[in-house]
Amino acid sequence: MAAQSKIRVLLVDDHLMFRETMRSLLSCYSDLEVVGEASDGQEAVESVGQLQPAVVLMDINLRKMDGITAARLITSQYPHVAILGLTFDTRDYFVYAMEKAGALEVLTKGQSGDEVYGAIKRSVASMSDG
Repeated sequence: MAAQSKIRVLLVDDHLMFRETMRSLLSCYSDLEVVGEASDGQEAVESVGQLQPAVVLMDINLRKMDGITAARLITSQYPHVAILGLTFDTRDYFVYAMEKAGALEVLTKGQSGDEVYGAIKRSVASMSDG
């Protein structure tokens, strides 16, 4: 029963080491469960349909399909799923485009695990409020 109350998270980044690190970091939080990983935007859209995460933590710059396009598709097909953008490139254009595509927040890859965890919790809360 407790596992059902965990926040289901999908990690999307084209760098395996980053996904592995993020998975390890998020495993420290007992109320989160990383239910899958994707390495590009196309895989992310397909994975959301299969895995039904509550939150997608997704890089903006991805191969095949970028995170902005994937966010737009995910929010149109699965409006109940929260999207958090991730980036090294904090230029206003990328942040604005990701938020316009449906991301609730855009985080930098330099933020701490506690900051990412806080963003995940806020995104779930805002989705249940709306």
